[in-house]
Amino acid sequence: MKIIHLSDLHIGKRVNEYSLIEDQKDILKKITRIIDEEMPDVVIIAGDVYDKAVPSAEAVTLFDDFLSELSKRDLKVFVISGNHDSPERISFGNRIMNESGIYMSPVFSGSISPVALSDEYGIVNFWMLPFVKPAHVRRYYENAEIETYTDAIKTVIDNMDINTNERNVMITHQFVTGSQRSESEEISVGGSDNVDVSVFGLFDYTALGHIHRPQNCGSERVRYSGTPLKYSFSEAKDIKSVTVLELKEKGVSEFRVIPLTPLRDMVEIKGKYKDIMLRDFYKDTTYGEDYVHITLTDEEDIPDAVAKLRTVYHNLMKLDYDNTRTRSTGVIDADECVDKKTPYEHFEDFFEKQNNKKMDDVQCEFIKNLISEVWEG
Repeated sequence: MKIIHLSDLHIGKRVNEYSLIEDQKDILKKITRIIDEEMPDVVIIAGDVYDKAVPSAEAVTLFDDFLSELSKRDLKVFVISGNHDSPERISFGNRIMNESGIYMSPVFSGSISPVALSDEYGIVNFWMLPFVKPAHVRRYYENAEIETYTDAIKTVIDNMDINTNERNVMITHQFVTGSQRSESEEISVGGSDNVDVSVFGLFDYTALGHIHRPQNCGSERVRYSGTPLKYSFSEAKDIKSVTVLELKEKGVSEFRVIPLTPLRDMVEIKGKYKDIMLRDFYKDTTYGEDYVHITLTDEEDIPDAVAKLRTVYHNLMKLDYDNTRTRSTGVIDADECVDKKTPYEHFEDFFEKQNNKKMDDVQCEFIKNLISEVWEG
């Protein structure tokens, strides 16, 4: 049985006030083409379909278009809700859609029944566990000791009627301990949302959502497919992909990844203003249309830098500086009595501590004249 594993579409997401809906339309079309080429039996979307619990009409329409395209093909689709989704909205109409081979996870109600599919090797059971917190699980297992996320997921799994002689696939949306995070994810204080990977030991494959960087968790049997697009500059060097899994007889499986090429990449550029504005620097790149984070290393701020840079880098999202001034601590102590120094000496100290260098002769003369004018006035 061939399975394509997706997650964390985050449809409707905005990054630095830029809407990514056009990029998401493009990447979903590319994923559809991959599906047509691979001809899988199953497509999994492991949570965070939308970026907000109440998605925009445009986001809902885009996902509806994607599901409609998938429903025309000879395959099954499993969709669960993530921490960004409304479980009620994701589950809406699930009993009707089941008849079309689109399985939307119901709101968690304490027990989970699998969807059983078959191939030449026998039965494959698909278990859909949407994002849950310990409090959600405690409601249905009052006598169980549930303090942590690991306790919660283990309790749910322990109460599943799992036939270990058959192949079993878990679809869930949680943070497995030790996974590599990125800046675009929600992080709980102290790692309180950690789930130990051992709780998924009974499954032949666990299709995870929540973490945006594609990765295995201890083995190929537990995997995050990652986001189809980069959603923060911490992911600039990541290669986004689609995970393709082939389940054979019990205990035998193979997985591979198919890289995804975005409409616009997300890149980081660092250098002096005059250097990165040279045509030779950017002429053989896609920087002009990519989403860009630029770090200028000039010692002096460039006047109206954002507007000037956007004449070349049209989708400049973020600008900052890395120089002696920004690398200083920025902590300025006032531990000396103010009446022991002249106004000029105080400003001279302030300037040096703020900028990590002394004033030059022109600046010294300007400040002396300015202070003189102010005090005379």
